[in-house]
Amino acid sequence: MMLLQELIAAQTITGITGSADIPVTGLQFDSRMVTTGNLFFAVRGTTSDGHDFIAKAIELGASAVVCEHLPASPGAGTCFIMVPDSSIALGSIASAWYGHPSRKLKLVGVTGTNGKTTIVTLLHRLFFELGYGTGLISTIVNKVNTAEVPASHTTPDPLQINALLARMVNEGCQFCFMEVSSHAVDQHRIAGLTYAGGIFTNLTHDHLDYHKTFDAYLRAKKAFFDNLPAGAFALVNKDDRNGKVMVQNTSAAKYTFSLKSMADYRSRILENEFHGLHLNIDGTEAWFKLIGSFNASNLLAVYAAANLLDQEKTEVITILSRLEPIAGRFNYIRSASHVTAIVDYAHTPDALKNVLETINTIRGHNEQLITVVGAGGNRDATKRPIMANIASSLSNRVILTSDNPRNEEPEAILADMQKGVDVTHRKKVLVIENRLEAIRTACALAQPGDIILVAGKGHENYQEIKGVKHHFDDSEVLREIFGSVNIETN
Repeated sequence: MMLLQELIAAQTITGITGSADIPVTGLQFDSRMVTTGNLFFAVRGTTSDGHDFIAKAIELGASAVVCEHLPASPGAGTCFIMVPDSSIALGSIASAWYGHPSRKLKLVGVTGTNGKTTIVTLLHRLFFELGYGTGLISTIVNKVNTAEVPASHTTPDPLQINALLARMVNEGCQFCFMEVSSHAVDQHRIAGLTYAGGIFTNLTHDHLDYHKTFDAYLRAKKAFFDNLPAGAFALVNKDDRNGKVMVQNTSAAKYTFSLKSMADYRSRILENEFHGLHLNIDGTEAWFKLIGSFNASNLLAVYAAANLLDQEKTEVITILSRLEPIAGRFNYIRSASHVTAIVDYAHTPDALKNVLETINTIRGHNEQLITVVGAGGNRDATKRPIMANIASSLSNRVILTSDNPRNEEPEAILADMQKGVDVTHRKKVLVIENRLEAIRTACALAQPGDIILVAGKGHENYQEIKGVKHHFDDSEVLREIFGSVNIETN
């Protein structure tokens, strides 16, 4: 419990009615969760406005409200704090409520279209093996050292983030590595957090259903770096032309990493095989268990961040060389008949292109590549034909199928995808809406030595249809089809 006047001391306040000399029992931005003595935040969302639920929050016991304007009938006995932006105030006050936990450990955020999950997960594993208490906030799972906390969003809401960070501090974590989505930046979910560093991976076509334009998407990512403090580091991928844009206005110390040109941190691919990568990182050669040039870039980003966090070079590379691939990121399953199936989360055009190009670089001339791919419903529809075009251009056979249709009709999504298939590639494209049947068909078409890519869902163990999540795991399905005899996996 804290006094309201203490919680709002650092806020920009445009007006206040009532007394702030009252105790606060908790913070809520969902009026349905309010209990007696809570401070309610009237936050504007994408589909609703918290200002419409102020009366409900007060009815349930809210003693104070943070809002951008007073309701028409504010009533008596409730303190109203007016601020320029309720969502920013929520992040800042949430941080104060939990004792500013992000200031008590080194918090590093990773943003970009692709690679976020791989980088934060590798950093978490690396620093834990280096002997530090380490937290993780990612798409797949949140972790406090080794204890798992289920993840529902790439970046949680401010109350969840600060509660999680406070738990990390209480359990001895010295570092936390966190995915930072463009939605989270735009919606101020990371407001009030103090970062020790930020990493930029790349920027490609994604989330235009939300941001509407690529420029708005870019500006959301850039805002993360704009707000880094002077004592932090900003590490960007020089191989992406947007890297320099990210750090144009940052106060943080700027560093670059690259596979292609001069940079503060450099790496060179010596060998790229299905069993791993042979890299020269900063003058040291080592084999790594991850696959593909995109993972060479991810590994370099992890190495560079560890260096900027004062870790010893040789020990970092040694530990990185033995870390396993991330769940749902280029995981392969090899059948007794020598068919290789690869499961990957690639759900953007650039990610799909990277995975397909990696497979084509490694496979022999006599091996056929069969790609099973779909696109999510209620998401950026403009990438659907692009992904189908990439798949059909870089594969020998393609099966277009259902991903997570959500509340859209799968047939409509697949129709959008088919628009991207060039007339010269149509004969090698099948459309099978049922994902299980699509994967079965790919396995039936595959001959010994062939490669099947099942893209789009990766680590997910469900398929979301009409608001219901049905159990579905691409890797599990492939193992059942292949059988359990002489199967090799990574």
